[in-house]
Amino acid sequence: MRKEEIETGGRFDSVGSEWRRQLVWRPDEDARVGDGVRGGGLERSGRRNRRERKKETDEELGDEEVEREIEVELEMRLKRLKIGLESGDEKEKNLHAPAIQLTNPSNSAIQFNNPSKKKRKIGSRRRSDDAGGRATPDAKRRRRRRSDDGDEKSRGGRDGVLLCSSRRRRRSSSGVVASRPASLLLRRRFSSGVVAPPLAQIFLLFLDGLLSWMAELDGLVSWMAELGRLLDEVSEFNWFGCNTQHVLNVAPGASNGLRGKVGKPAYLEDWITRITPLAAGESAFKVNFDFDEEIGVPGAFIIKNNHHSELYLKTLTLDDFPGQGRIHFVCNSWTYLPSDTPMPLRYYREQELVNLRGDGKDEQLEEWDRVYDYAYYNDLGDPDKDAKYARPVLGGSDDYPYPRRGRTSRPPTKLDPNSESRLPITSSLNIYVPRDERFGHLKMSDFLAYALKSIAQFIKPALQSIDSTPLEFDTFDDVLKLYEGGLDLPDSDLLNDIRKNIPLEMLKEIFRTDGEKLFEFPMPQVIKDNKTAWRTDEEFAREMLAGVNPVIIRRLEEFPPASKLDQKLYGNQKSTITANHIESNLDGVTIDEAIKNNRLFILDHHDILMPYLRNINTTTTKTYASRTIIFLKDDGTLKPVVIELSLPHPDGDQFGATSKVYTPSENGVEGSIWHLAKAYVAVNDSGVHQLISHWLNTHAAIEPFVIATNRQLSVLHPIHKLLHPHFRDTMNINAFARQILINAGGVLELTVFPAKYAMEMSSVVYKNWVFTEQALPEDLKKRGIAVEDPNSPHGLRLLIEDYPYAIDGLEIWSAIKKWVEDYCSFYYTSDEMVQKDAELQNWWKELREEGHGDKKNEPWWPKMHTRKELIDSCTIIIWVASALHAAVNFGQYPYAGYLPNRPTLSRKFMPEEGTPDYAELESNPDKAFLRTITAQLQTMLGISLIEILSRHSTDEVYLGQRATPEWTLDHQPMQAFQDFGNTLAKIEERILAMNNDKNLKNRVGPVKMPYTLLFPTSEGGLTGKGIPNSVSI
Repeated sequence: MRKEEIETGGRFDSVGSEWRRQLVWRPDEDARVGDGVRGGGLERSGRRNRRERKKETDEELGDEEVEREIEVELEMRLKRLKIGLESGDEKEKNLHAPAIQLTNPSNSAIQFNNPSKKKRKIGSRRRSDDAGGRATPDAKRRRRRRSDDGDEKSRGGRDGVLLCSSRRRRRSSSGVVASRPASLLLRRRFSSGVVAPPLAQIFLLFLDGLLSWMAELDGLVSWMAELGRLLDEVSEFNWFGCNTQHVLNVAPGASNGLRGKVGKPAYLEDWITRITPLAAGESAFKVNFDFDEEIGVPGAFIIKNNHHSELYLKTLTLDDFPGQGRIHFVCNSWTYLPSDTPMPLRYYREQELVNLRGDGKDEQLEEWDRVYDYAYYNDLGDPDKDAKYARPVLGGSDDYPYPRRGRTSRPPTKLDPNSESRLPITSSLNIYVPRDERFGHLKMSDFLAYALKSIAQFIKPALQSIDSTPLEFDTFDDVLKLYEGGLDLPDSDLLNDIRKNIPLEMLKEIFRTDGEKLFEFPMPQVIKDNKTAWRTDEEFAREMLAGVNPVIIRRLEEFPPASKLDQKLYGNQKSTITANHIESNLDGVTIDEAIKNNRLFILDHHDILMPYLRNINTTTTKTYASRTIIFLKDDGTLKPVVIELSLPHPDGDQFGATSKVYTPSENGVEGSIWHLAKAYVAVNDSGVHQLISHWLNTHAAIEPFVIATNRQLSVLHPIHKLLHPHFRDTMNINAFARQILINAGGVLELTVFPAKYAMEMSSVVYKNWVFTEQALPEDLKKRGIAVEDPNSPHGLRLLIEDYPYAIDGLEIWSAIKKWVEDYCSFYYTSDEMVQKDAELQNWWKELREEGHGDKKNEPWWPKMHTRKELIDSCTIIIWVASALHAAVNFGQYPYAGYLPNRPTLSRKFMPEEGTPDYAELESNPDKAFLRTITAQLQTMLGISLIEILSRHSTDEVYLGQRATPEWTLDHQPMQAFQDFGNTLAKIEERILAMNNDKNLKNRVGPVKMPYTLLFPTSEGGLTGKGIPNSVSI
């Protein structure tokens, strides 16, 4: 299910013996109506699940004994099915449906199906909704521990509570929400590592198909219900089944810590027949309960799911309640500061946070856990596989500081106790993240990147069989074939073996041998209108302002450029560029005048790369550390005037650098050399973009905020509610990245020039990471691109007036800040309220000391003592997770999908005069260029990756949107959010107008590609626009 859906309801599911429960609360008359949220955890029942006992017994039996036992059980249940059809036993039909009961914030509970003398029937309807429900495996049981008071608790809590409000209406919609695509659930259950006996598998799959067929036939609904019940029971027999639990009643003043009393549950009716097996949507359920008139008006209800399907709760409507008419429970979030929380809810609020933090034990976390905790990046290497796959631990040291990741606690490797063992590549999708952080089924079906490793392992032999030069493109026309025709594949046993080894069914279509093409990619926007405009100097410079990495360029403040590297270690690293190199290209302006008038800028990758360059060049990569000086022309466009390429001194780092300087040229071999020099710059920029601008500054930097928010801020907390949409899918995508992208030998090391030193290099850059400088205005001022000016929009004057990223970004930044300010001001009316908010202070303390623990002593951290500090910090978090990530992610394929425009690595140094490479550069410059940059196989692998990473999923939620419109019932925050959405819509209009303004040449450029990376909304797919709420891909 989608994570935002938890805000207005909550998923409740069963996995193994752990059951999540929900409490839905209806406030008293004097409480605020409409403030409800999932919060708090409920203790599990102490009794052992009978499926656990069943499993322990079966583990002692062989397969034959288990099959015989199943056959006997199935025969018995088939007889019960016949009896059930004849008798119409409603209780048997709905035995495994979710249990539900009402509670009253007094000393008694309203209970379902618990007849007594003074009770009458009350009907209710509930709705269910497709929330990405999925079957969850029950093959493993969680370890348990005994608390001091003797209650059994889970290590990190499957238990959960949903706190919801009710509204009395004469008319209202009905509802509990759930999703249950039955046939899909069965298949996914078996594919998740759960091994059921063969006979049971066959029987379950048979019933699954039979149910789907019968669902389409008229007059067979009752048959379907009975078969569904039987399916539930057979599932239970195979350890996927259901259980029941007592009812909770919140009782103020009770001696049990306000946790209330226990009563009997009731069950949803028509459970199987109401859930559509495959289609998404909402389903309504009925439930009847007996009401004791002495109890009074119900104030809350608890629902506990005993089924193997996950559900998503929206509303509960009670019809014909005596003296009240219709009572409507709406599962919209309550929002309470800790001090304002109603007394009956405080225990549940606190207990839920305890569950989410876990017990601190370093035990391996499994799929059904909900624990949020911290760990170092110690799972990237695989020393047990081979010494060449060993990687340093990132985080927890002065040498390799890093943000923290989510804890998984797999066993250590055999050769390095500080490194965590890795999952097999075939189990990549099973990598642990807390249950509420996993992709919904729509997102998961869109996400294909985990199969790239499999493709890489098998595609090379296939290419060798069909291409005489399999590792090289011979001409630019060969590259264009990837988009205009693809590569034909012959029918062969080899390719059939490839298809068998690809884990995703849809990816098997890539390797069809019936005339379809292999790797026929969409045409990248950068070459869609003009196939050669990317080669111009104007486009090369424009992409520093409006490309996929527009966050590096800075104003040149001294000439020649200087280095900040330690001279004791790296010697003299000062630039060798002189005035003679560039003054002829400054349009009649001197260097001093150009610097004084803010017309010289630099793209400087020298200091980032030089410390690692010697090691990088020992691999197949051969590259330089580059400095590129840019001149601002009178028409507002940029042009490169000089490029310096540097290498470590051959006698040692302490002797400084050896550098060569290249100036623009269009014709002959000098023109080809200039074109290669720009390619080396593009290689540098591609690596810095992917490792620093993209991964480190968005993905890695945000994950600690996700963890700390869930550990320290209750879902009742207003800041949790503000930030939660901006954390959707981040932990899951980062976990996948560690498993198949940034790991040793992963796709990133195969396709980006730093290779095995990539992540280590990003750790060194993190030493200079400053939280407050992630704010766009501060970043622009730091880079010298903007200066403070109260008379300019947003209080900043841009020194490059036509800077699309900065212009659109400041509009988005200001809109976010206004929204955050309006929201926070509603809940915090003074600085004192910020200081006295215990959850908020714990959150910020843990964020600094644990999440970004290697930076905990930095003086720039906000103190979190004022409303301004809270507003500024939340604005930065939302900006980084949404707009900044969108700006550096979704342009990858539009700009870099054509690899010659942004090659990711170089394999040769610049040709020296008198060598064969130089002769080839003279005679066949295109071939020489292609033989220098990314090879054919790596190009296709890299393009495959960035195409996936540049796509929006079909269930994307964009900035200014929520997964549900009823995310809060507080009028003022809701109105502020609507105003935020309206502001973003106006920004969209302005972006379209600017892109059509011919005077703003940097917005379109020679390639005729309008800048839309900060256009707030988008449709799904490969669009080159749209700002998702979170780092979700």
